[in-house]
Amino acid sequence: MHGPAESHDPLEGFNRAMYSFNDGLDRAIIKPVAKTYQKVVPKPVNKGISNFFSNLGDVIVILNDLLQFKLIQAASDTGRVVLNSTVGLLGFIDVATPIGLEKHNEDFGQSLGYWGIGPGYYLVLPLFGPSNLRDGVGLAVDFRADPITTIEDDSARYGVFSLKAVDKRAGLLKASRILDEAAFDPYIFVRDAYLQRRNYLVYDGSPPLPEYEEDDYFEDDFPAEESDDM
Repeated sequence: MHGPAESHDPLEGFNRAMYSFNDGLDRAIIKPVAKTYQKVVPKPVNKGISNFFSNLGDVIVILNDLLQFKLIQAASDTGRVVLNSTVGLLGFIDVATPIGLEKHNEDFGQSLGYWGIGPGYYLVLPLFGPSNLRDGVGLAVDFRADPITTIEDDSARYGVFSLKAVDKRAGLLKASRILDEAAFDPYIFVRDAYLQRRNYLVYDGSPPLPEYEEDDYFEDDFPAEESDDM
């Protein structure tokens, strides 16, 4: 049977090499830094920093809400940003979620999918990890739309981006432990999980049923009906 993951990974040789590079870099530098960050930074401060970056990310969500004509959702997400940026002290406190303004997940890769652009081949990017050709383009556009890029001082901008990356990695420490313990082949586990999640997000939780080739069915497993003429 030809599943969607198999058919979307013709670059597996390159992807595995890049996955190994990212994994080695993560184990040698990024993960230890994230563990130290998690231990040193008090939990309330850690939570506040995560909320702050989440609030900045909602600006990108709003832009992609509009690109997908999700006007009601755009209004809700705008309310989130306004409320969290003011009452929530620049987003360090999430006051929007408890009152029903839930957080959404939209990016330019999803917007391209909304407009009918296919995902293309699965692609593992250096540092950024699992992606595909469409989401790689989307990542570049979302990066340019990130409010952090408006910081004029180079040192400050790089510092904020670094803090964002470490904070995000710290939030994934538990997930990486599960991956190390449960996955026989971590590459396949990450690939399939990514493809399924992105498909789920692009179609807002209702992805179409997969299409199978004729030889994927099981007609050959059943005996042909005997003729009445025998």
